[in-house]
Amino acid sequence: MTERKGEAAGKGTLVCVGVGMTLGAHLAPRARSHIENADVVFSAMSDPLVELWVQGMNADVRSLQPFYGEGKPRRDTYREMVDAMLAEVRRGRRVCGAFYGHPGVFAQVPHQAVARAREEGFEASMEAAVSAEDCLYADLGIDPGAVGCQHYEASQFMFYQRRVDPTAYLVLWQIGVAGDLTTGRLSTGAGIKRLLVDLLAADYPLDHEVIAYEAATLPIAPPRIERVRLADLPTAALSPATTLVLPPAMPLQRNERLLERLRRIEE
Repeated sequence: MTERKGEAAGKGTLVCVGVGMTLGAHLAPRARSHIENADVVFSAMSDPLVELWVQGMNADVRSLQPFYGEGKPRRDTYREMVDAMLAEVRRGRRVCGAFYGHPGVFAQVPHQAVARAREEGFEASMEAAVSAEDCLYADLGIDPGAVGCQHYEASQFMFYQRRVDPTAYLVLWQIGVAGDLTTGRLSTGAGIKRLLVDLLAADYPLDHEVIAYEAATLPIAPPRIERVRLADLPTAALSPATTLVLPPAMPLQRNERLLERLRRIEE
């Protein structure tokens, strides 16, 4: 009899969880349970200490970091990671993908893996977790509801025409690799960062204070909060983990026409 996909491995499951940003501080009970009770755990951590910590929760933890390589397109890396995870699901195993931060925030592999598993008839889910964005609000004292926040991946922001509102916060993620056309670099140079500064200069003065931010990964280490002028951004130390935050450059502008129409309705 011909075996249909997923039939022999009917009990195979996939769940993608996040361990949060700070070692040991952000792991939720449900995520820990998934890691501890999985048949195999695929771990994607940016910090070796966090990687070791996850390895202590399950006897079969396999790092996804070796799939990365300087000059290797990230789309190839992500495809290989997804393939590795799905191979174990098809074998009928309970697979857990443990990812740094939130598994659904700036993480293509969990989304792709969950979608693929569901397409093949397997049970697959994702657990919410603390992300770098959550830490950013707390560490920088930003309430996104006060004046609003705009979030973009830095390269996407450069490659496409986006409408910037300088009365709100602008948050650019993965600023260290901004402008990378190859998707294989681990950093981009000052020349490319100057192109980004030129783009931002249409809405922000060059002396505008911006913030290079990195969430803390260890309980004993503080977050990185470095304030620099926009003009000095090309020479600032920026890694793939760095997020650029641009505070508002001007106050909110009242929409007097709409406000007047609202008053008339109220009357």
